[in-house]
Amino acid sequence: MHCYLKIVCKGTWKNYGFDNLYEQTNLIFSILLFIMEQSLKDEICTMDDIGSFIDVINMAYLKKPLSYAQCKELGDFVVNVILCDEGRAMYFQGFDYDLGDYKQIHISFIANKIVYAGGDVKRTSYYLTDDGYNLLLSTLEVEENMKLTIQEMIFKLHLEKATYDKAVDDIKNIFNLLRIQLQRMQEAMRRIRQNALQFSVKEYSQILGDNLSTIENTKKKFLGYREHVKNLVESLEKRDIHVEKLDNKEAGNLKNLKIIEGYLNRALDEHQKILSSHFDLKALYTKELETLSEMSLIKRFSIRNDLYDKILQNAEKLDNLDLFLRPLFNREADKTYNINKAFEYQKVIRAKDIEESERLEDFDDEAWVNEQNEKLKERLRIYKESLLCILEYVFQYKGISLCHLMEVITEADKKRLLPNVEIFREVMVELLKNRIFDINSLEKEKQEHFLENSKGFQVNLSILEIMEEHKELSQIKTLEVRRSNDDKIITLSNVPNEAGELKRIRCTNVEFLIG
Repeated sequence: MHCYLKIVCKGTWKNYGFDNLYEQTNLIFSILLFIMEQSLKDEICTMDDIGSFIDVINMAYLKKPLSYAQCKELGDFVVNVILCDEGRAMYFQGFDYDLGDYKQIHISFIANKIVYAGGDVKRTSYYLTDDGYNLLLSTLEVEENMKLTIQEMIFKLHLEKATYDKAVDDIKNIFNLLRIQLQRMQEAMRRIRQNALQFSVKEYSQILGDNLSTIENTKKKFLGYREHVKNLVESLEKRDIHVEKLDNKEAGNLKNLKIIEGYLNRALDEHQKILSSHFDLKALYTKELETLSEMSLIKRFSIRNDLYDKILQNAEKLDNLDLFLRPLFNREADKTYNINKAFEYQKVIRAKDIEESERLEDFDDEAWVNEQNEKLKERLRIYKESLLCILEYVFQYKGISLCHLMEVITEADKKRLLPNVEIFREVMVELLKNRIFDINSLEKEKQEHFLENSKGFQVNLSILEIMEEHKELSQIKTLEVRRSNDDKIITLSNVPNEAGELKRIRCTNVEFLIG
């Protein structure tokens, strides 16, 4: 934008008193913001409205010697000459990494339409395009708490127009905004722990306000979008079960809708994390400030002069020593209770365990860490083995239900599938929670660092690792896991838990479909 302003009509700007580049840039963005506000309110925005807006801000702030007619001429110059390039199409040379070459990208910040104002009077109304919104959203001209709202409105508009390829970019931007908001909170909590006094009340109020605007109605809206997208996906699948028989446009729509559904699930997870961190931030800031305020009440004294010498002078003062020690025990204990602890398995504390815990000098920290890492690797291997067993039978039968799987599975494979109750339950929960796995999309997200390494079990990463290790399973392009409609209850007997006890578990029937 700056380079473009240097070329365009310097003399025209000087005619209106705008000699400096920063003045010209600020006026252009002010006009863009005004047009955006009118677009968001779905109100008309004619050249008269733009001229009146420039006249108002000029009288209040800019103080340039301009009449109303000159303000209207200036608005026409900015909109039609600079932003619309006098009606000529604007292109930018962008590098396409898929093609390995530059290609022309069409850019249009403002568009116009014919409206009828005051009866039959035909007028031209201006509104922002997607490029215009993206320009403003990528600058500091829009407040942080408004970016998510505006991006959500654009996403909704693209869903309604069935431009699902653009909706994919929108939902990715929404997910990124939620992730940025969460990281801002984590950074704020880190700063508060270091020194709460360096974290100003203004910053605290700002981040709380951003959180509330993010939390408010976001979950309800996204749940509605997810249900809408889910219905669209099911309607396309019911139209023709085999994706190969759909035409290219419908197949592309189905792929984009599944990507959107996946990102909506992840956006809802981020929303829940933000909600949880919001209360953690408030509790942490309150606690740190209380701790700092208590420090000002601490009275320091010399223990030799004020205690030892007094007692040496008069030993009878030992009778009142409790008055000296009592303040040390005045502080109230933290009243925290975790209801989950009441339902945890309670282990018996043995004398041998107590003796071992007391011998801290013999504790080898490095050996303990290595031992924990080995245990974690072994546990993740068991997770992958259970998931691999499912994928093998799904690939063999080109789709299978859990009920059918338990009928055809061998005893050796049954031990792989059901190593213990806890692992089998977590694998099934993760599969049902994600529901649809698009292998190509997962690989692309992994390259874009959307899939993060973690110490726990991640079903997406495990599936990709299995595909890499077992080439025969790489023919699977999509995996869908859903509850069956037959309402069957499957009973699995003699399944061990982590404590070695044999349990009987009951679960609903689940279907595994591949594409």
